[in-house]
Amino acid sequence: MQESLKEKQIVLGVTGSIAAVEMVRLTHALRRKGARVTAVMSGAATRIIHPDALTYATGNETVVAITGRVEHVTHCGDDGTADLLLIAPCTANTLCKTAAGIDDTPVTTFATTALGRGMPVIVVPAMHHSMFRHPGLRDCLARLEQWGVEVVPPRIEEGKAKIAGTDEIVLHCERALLGRPLAGKRILISSGPCRETIDDVRVLTTRSTGQMGQELALQAFRLGADVTIVHSGRVPCVRNVAVTSASDMREAVLRICREEPPDLYISAAAISDFAPEPFAGKLRSGAPVTLTLHPLPKLLDVVITGCGIPAVAFKLGSDEEGAAQDLLKKGARMVVVNRPESMGSPQGAVVMITKDSRTETEGRKEEIAAAIWQCILDRGVTR
Repeated sequence: MQESLKEKQIVLGVTGSIAAVEMVRLTHALRRKGARVTAVMSGAATRIIHPDALTYATGNETVVAITGRVEHVTHCGDDGTADLLLIAPCTANTLCKTAAGIDDTPVTTFATTALGRGMPVIVVPAMHHSMFRHPGLRDCLARLEQWGVEVVPPRIEEGKAKIAGTDEIVLHCERALLGRPLAGKRILISSGPCRETIDDVRVLTTRSTGQMGQELALQAFRLGADVTIVHSGRVPCVRNVAVTSASDMREAVLRICREEPPDLYISAAAISDFAPEPFAGKLRSGAPVTLTLHPLPKLLDVVITGCGIPAVAFKLGSDEEGAAQDLLKKGARMVVVNRPESMGSPQGAVVMITKDSRTETEGRKEEIAAAIWQCILDRGVTR
């Protein structure tokens, strides 16, 4: 796992929602990313989870009161040590007090100090849905967002605005602390396998899992981009457009390129090169079957030449560097050549090729995605 938050100090403000019981898990997730975490708790939170649990999870003494050590200034003041204040879970009470500048708990005092300093602040609401719909609370949310506070949306389930998942909260922390070099950029990624109909029950597909495309989408989000991924799965924190076949993917990608032209298109999908002539009903088993495969048009060519969108292409194979040069001549900004054995594996090795550079990297796909984005940024691939 990448230590994307290495040496970053996060103050975790915990308030009186039952979701406070999830904060040990969240703390461990942040620390696995390399962050140093200090917890501060409201009095209501201490009635739900004991401060010793967070002292154990963080490795630092939990703040439960502001003392003569002026903990709020030490961590979140103008010369404070913290890089981020994360209030999770954030109750309606704490959210509205923060928006009103009221600081009558340790957490709201930390919030007032952090907002005055202008440091990154993230709030993660958790409450009953009726409370979350309150017009006054919605006004307070809008005010916080106007001040630059990032709000991680809750999950609306069972009549509650439940706290966002741990992975989503960590992603928002990474986004807040990694400098946002892709801020203002719209990124479009196609990912995963396509499935072409053979008969009513069978499909033709590949061994691709879509993990590489998903990791590229997550890394783009971490770096501050507005990300759309066209695939058959779901990635948190980004816009997911569901497709199944190559024709679905072609239609979705071209529609987005026309209506919301991205600053970069990454073609990480194993888009079908052929579509079988489908049989009506279900083929009977036990006898040989001949499939007629029809070649499909190359989506990437249309995006590059027809839409004029900067593109990063993927080529699969150990001897595809010649084909990569052909794609560069057609207008691709970069080509990533990866090995067939990487399909379906959490590990991989790629060669990143531009007109004037060739870079190799290997490792877990999360690490490879980070390296690809670094190459994109270094080479000025986006427009």
